[in-house]
Amino acid sequence: MAGSTGHHHRMRHLRRMSPDLTAQEDTQLPLELRNISKSFGGVSVLRDVSLELRKGEVLGLVGDNGAGKSTLIKIITGVHQPDEGEILFNGKKVAGLSVQKARELGVETVYQERALAEQLSMWRNIFMGRPLSLPMGFLKVGQMRQVTADLMGQSMGFTSAALTPDTHVSGLSGGERQGLAIVRALHFEADIIILDEPTMGLSLSETDKFLGFVAGIRSAGKSAIFIDHNIFHVYSVADRVVVLDRGRVAGEFPTSRYSLDELTAIMKEVAASGRFIEPQRQSAMRAIEADQGKGGS
Repeated sequence: MAGSTGHHHRMRHLRRMSPDLTAQEDTQLPLELRNISKSFGGVSVLRDVSLELRKGEVLGLVGDNGAGKSTLIKIITGVHQPDEGEILFNGKKVAGLSVQKARELGVETVYQERALAEQLSMWRNIFMGRPLSLPMGFLKVGQMRQVTADLMGQSMGFTSAALTPDTHVSGLSGGERQGLAIVRALHFEADIIILDEPTMGLSLSETDKFLGFVAGIRSAGKSAIFIDHNIFHVYSVADRVVVLDRGRVAGEFPTSRYSLDELTAIMKEVAASGRFIEPQRQSAMRAIEADQGKGGS
């Protein structure tokens, strides 16, 4: 438990170092969903879902299996089309979103499968399919190695001296592989990085390292949606957490305002009742504080 406490202090410190997102007056959101609904075969999967992603923010998306997380992400990435609702990128409505169009708009996904070529070096993985080359077709190998080294050290904080741009991916830990996938997305100017259950299969130490890479997304001024079954992992780095339940948004919660224990209790409440009533809870808290004040006077 001591390690967990230290981990939380480190990650909460990273959040405090970021701008106060609630105070930002940036009206141009990288992504906004308005009243999104989706059904398959007459079964409603998403119902009237609205959410926004702010610049330089890590947004946690949590919920039980069947809550609609995967469908929502597939709509954002252009795999599925919503039946109803609007999708806006940087304040502009986008109709008929496709996978290619989503990528052109700066959306990249880092999957739990870590789609990297294990037998190739880190620099070759970063530039796979998009190499730097001269007009005659010759590759700019030296420049690609240098760019990779800069990305590793400056952007994402690969600190091990044993890792170089020529290190094969097979020699990386699971957390480092996920970090490399994030580096690749950032280099190719992804504005929104989708992290789809990225900690599945990672050890505790690998997960801790990966969460540091997630914090690096915010430091780079980009935005991320972090989907995970484990609220502990999401809470560590998220600025806000959106809870989905049975296709609806049950609530959104700034991590600066809610403790991990409170969010865990809220998720249990949502799972049991299908809803969470914030005003009632706040009223109850004020009543308790008032009683405590009277007792102390």
